[in-house]
Amino acid sequence: MLRTACLISMIGMSSVTLAADTDNVTKFSAILKEHAQLPAATFVLPPDSASSYFNYSGRFTGPDSHRVEQPYAISDDQTGLSRPFPGQPLQGFSGIRVIDRDHYLVLTDNGFGTKSNSADALLMFHKVKVDWESGRVMPQETTFLTDPNRKVPFPIIDETSPERYLTGADFDLESIQPVTDGYWIGDEFGPWLIHVDKQGVVQDVIATEIKGVQYASPDNAFKSLSNPGTKAPELMSMRSGGYEGMAISADGKTLYPLLEKPIYDAKTGQPENINGTPVLRLLSFDVDSKTWQDTVRFYPLNESHHAIGDFNMIDEHRALIIERDGGSGDPREGWSKKTAQFKRIYLVDLNDTDDNGVLRKIAYIDLMDIQDPDAIAPRGTMDGTFTFPFVTIEDVDRIDENHIIVANDNNFPFSVGREQGHADDNEMIILNVADFLKAK
Repeated sequence: MLRTACLISMIGMSSVTLAADTDNVTKFSAILKEHAQLPAATFVLPPDSASSYFNYSGRFTGPDSHRVEQPYAISDDQTGLSRPFPGQPLQGFSGIRVIDRDHYLVLTDNGFGTKSNSADALLMFHKVKVDWESGRVMPQETTFLTDPNRKVPFPIIDETSPERYLTGADFDLESIQPVTDGYWIGDEFGPWLIHVDKQGVVQDVIATEIKGVQYASPDNAFKSLSNPGTKAPELMSMRSGGYEGMAISADGKTLYPLLEKPIYDAKTGQPENINGTPVLRLLSFDVDSKTWQDTVRFYPLNESHHAIGDFNMIDEHRALIIERDGGSGDPREGWSKKTAQFKRIYLVDLNDTDDNGVLRKIAYIDLMDIQDPDAIAPRGTMDGTFTFPFVTIEDVDRIDENHIIVANDNNFPFSVGREQGHADDNEMIILNVADFLKAK
């Protein structure tokens, strides 16, 4: 499951570029334009029709995920926050779509990070308004996911209630795409594609099977798999390696689910690679017929331990993909034992692949090297350079021809990347990346 470009006196100034990678991918500059944040301890009430059980959350976040009912009895030495909490944490955001510059569709992650500790975390998405002048993020509408028509093919936590609210022990929601009749959501546990109507009621839950080959994670409800190394037809190399990002075509007819991590190759005993390059599988799904297409593309990772964070199209063929390492904390500050090093957004073209179907990385921006000459960010800027040093950066989308929105999933209450001893807020930033968005 986890801050934007000031115009320097010249609007439309040229981006600085340099060939930073061994494969000569061009780096473009990013300039901080806006910054806002939602405080870490932001909660929403469960629906009136939900069981009183959901009035508190975080009961299973202690040692070994054992139940703790007494509020605030589970202490946290890293952040000082104690659990269980009253209400449902609104964070962290694991997917985003732009409505307009001030309004966004955001998806709350599965709860507290695993199936075993998230049985009291309700699944939901939100429409939020951002007041960029004050730096505030304001939730306007929350939609909870339910399964009253019993479309989910396995037992869920809230199995016996009429509404059948979905929880983080049922699915791990990581990406969302609005369509005419509702939303498509990508899940990591199955990996599943989930179709819900505008009220969040499940319409379909679709397994992943292409050319007779089934894709299954160790967290799949119908599998009993070790992690990794079984002889299943396809297996994510680690738990929660399913659909971290999922883009949609400009015409709304095709979904592009992208795995977070390489699948495990039973033949080699290694994560999947092509000619020595670790790759992630990028699949295609027809929305109208609700069927998988045969086309499989591959996203090349810079390192096998990297993962992707989000994936959205910016036009008919080109897309933005976040690639990140597992570190957090600004290396300039020196307090983190495993600092953030690799936090990038790449530009790719789905029509630009090699003979093996591997995408070419066209260009990138570095989220650890953002220009903030006018000191817009309330924290995180040193000597005019702002960093986004979070372990999971899981939100990116295009706003217009010059700007993108970026946000972090703060894995509330566990991630500490911005300030030592403090749980991360959800930070949302607008970056001026005009030249980057024009790259081809």
